[in-house]
Amino acid sequence: MLRPKIPTMPTPTGIVTPTAVEPTAIIQHTPAQAPAPAAVAPAAPARPTVQLTPGTVLALIGGGTAVVLVVGAVLVSMLLAVAVTAASVAVCALVVRSLITSEHKRR
Repeated sequence: MLRPKIPTMPTPTGIVTPTAVEPTAIIQHTPAQAPAPAAVAPAAPARPTVQLTPGTVLALIGGGTAVVLVVGAVLVSMLLAVAVTAASVAVCALVVRSLITSEHKRR
């Protein structure tokens, strides 16, 4: 009824590219007389340094405060949703229990 279609490989073209890599020799030349060492410039630091200005410190504090407030609001709203759901389930359980007990008392 439903049969999967198996893809077929296309026919080869006969063109083959060689992937062999020829080794190369590394030859080090040493100078006859080493020149006098020149003044060496200090190397640039590997990582740029971070400089905190008062503006960036205030921005970091403001951003952190905003993140804490948003996460706190989300967690409080989730807790409130769970509490409301639990209260409604408890009310439903009390109503069902009272209906069951009132029906037993009528008999």
